[in-house]
This record gives sequence, structure tokens and C-alpha cells, in this order.
Amino acid sequence: MEFMDSIVEMLFTSSEEELYILDCLSYLMMLLALLTGLTLLFENVPYGRYTSSKYGFPVNVKVAWFVQELPALLVPVGLIFWASALKISHLPNQLLLCMYFCHYVQRSLVYPFLIRGGKPTPFASFALAFVFCIYNGYLQVRYLSQYADFPQGWVSHPCFITGSCLWLLGWIINLHSDQILRNLRSPGETDYKIPRGGVFEYVSGANFLGEIVEWAGFALAAHSVHSFAFAFFTFIVLSSRAISHHKWYLKKFEDYPKSRKALIPFVL
Repeated sequence: MEFMDSIVEMLFTSSEEELYILDCLSYLMMLLALLTGLTLLFENVPYGRYTSSKYGFPVNVKVAWFVQELPALLVPVGLIFWASALKISHLPNQLLLCMYFCHYVQRSLVYPFLIRGGKPTPFASFALAFVFCIYNGYLQVRYLSQYADFPQGWVSHPCFITGSCLWLLGWIINLHSDQILRNLRSPGETDYKIPRGGVFEYVSGANFLGEIVEWAGFALAAHSVHSFAFAFFTFIVLSSRAISHHKWYLKKFEDYPKSRKALIPFVL
């Protein structure tokens, strides 16, 4: 018996029970998204320019990003290589897992080491992100590797094709926008500047828009409550950050482009 299977058997009496728990975790994530969205109406996520000492001692930003994102990679790796992973041989499942891993390999093993400067992350934000990555890593990858059944020919279905294209578009926007933000500062600089180029010409939260589109596409291609819950959570949290950033830019820079929107080009 695989190592992860032994752990799962200690936690659940049957595969039916585990699938039921995965469904419940999805609905819980959507509820948490709504509660988080309500909280963010009154308080910004305490990181970066909104960092506050009241949320705990500071953690080096590179260390924080690396450690908090790592469970989103390690937990899924364990679920695939040290568990039975019954659906891993099916093409739709493989492609969706590839999308997931493409994001988190970059986010956990590459992105943290490219950060230039950056303010420390309060411990509370770091800890919450760490727990979420465990939660979501288990939810998404356990369902796709063990339970997700897709109709014959699903990879040629319009939902899968459209979702995959949206995922790729969002991933590219996210990577390109992160690169623009990194290059705003020269070594040793700490001041904020107006991001320009790419999707930043249209919205203040180009990096957030990219990630929202990415996981919305993933949800469309995966066609499950589990993937939808993640996309919904991402939208709630990152749209709030985009709006906060937009207001901050308008307040800080008198020459900030007035035609630029917060998150959705030409609309919002």
C-alpha cells in the first residue's frame, strides 16, 4: 500500500466518504470566499504596501513566498506519487493536472527567487496562505487524480478547449505582468512607480486579472464544483486587491492614467 493511501485510510472509511468530504470542502471554500470578500470591504490584505505590525512579526518576503506556496506543490506530488491515483492515466486528468503544476512550480520554485526588494510579510498573512495551499492542493489534485470522470472525447469538447485557452492566456498575462512589476525598480530602489506596458495599459491589477482568467479557464475545463470553488475564491480575493491597488495608485500619483481601470479593461 502506498504511503498516502495509508494516511487516507486512517482519515476516511471509504472512497465515497472522501469524495463527500471533497465536495464539502469545495462548498466551504466558497463560503470562506464570501466571508473574506466581506472582510476585505473594510480591511486590505496585510502584505506589501498594506503591511501592518498588528498582524504578527515580519517574515522575509522571499522566504514567505517560498514556504507558503510550497505545500501547493508538495501535497499534490505526494498524492500522485505515493497514492493509488486511479485516474492519472486518463488524458483530461493529465492535462488538467499539468495546468495546475505549471502554475505552482513557477509560483513556488521560481517566483520567490525573482522578487526584488519587497516588504516583509506579516506572520498572519503567511500562515493563512500556507494553510490555504495545503487545503487547495489536496482538494484540486486529490479530486483530479482519484475521482474525476470525464465523458469520452472531453478534450475536444468546447468547454475543455475554451477553458484551456483561457488558462493559457491568463498564465501568460500573469507571468508577463509579474515581470513588468519586477523591472519597475532598479537594485536598491524601494519607491513605488507606475507600471506600464502589457495589460497594465488597461488595468491596474493586470497580474491579478491574469490569475483570475487562469483559474476561471481551469474551472471551465475541469467542470467540477472543486475547480469552481478555487476560481471563485481567487476572483473574490484578487478582485479586492486589484480595486485596492487602483485606489492607492490614483491617490499616490497625480499623473496616473485616468482611463486605466482596476481589473476589467474599459469596464471596472
